[in-house]
Amino acid sequence: MEIGVPSSWRKIRERYNLIGSYCENCKKSFFPKRNICPNCRGNGKLIEKKFSNTGKIYSYTIVYSPASGFKDKVPYIIAIVKLEDGPMVIGNIVDSNPEEIEIGKEVEVSFRKWFEEKDGGLIHYGYAFKLK
Repeated sequence: MEIGVPSSWRKIRERYNLIGSYCENCKKSFFPKRNICPNCRGNGKLIEKKFSNTGKIYSYTIVYSPASGFKDKVPYIIAIVKLEDGPMVIGNIVDSNPEEIEIGKEVEVSFRKWFEEKDGGLIHYGYAFKLK
């Protein structure tokens, strides 16, 4: 049985999980995944780590003057999220009114389709966060 493109993409863990690195030497977590520990360099021993899908808003900004390609999404919110069990991650806050967003509010990861290339091209997926 032949596996189609959508099925094979779903099998890539990084598409639907926050996969990063944890250094067993300095006990720090990093996202995205690293090959060398940025903290202890050559002395580090990195292992792959799947982070939780929850965290808290550490900081955020509301964008009213968008970059090209995002004009239809204004206003949109970009936040730094401190994951419950790991590092800080940058991502959009989705499905929320800007008035609802506050530092310290709990969020969860939302994996979604961001866009599709023309004429049946690749579908680009990514992560964002939404209020819990």
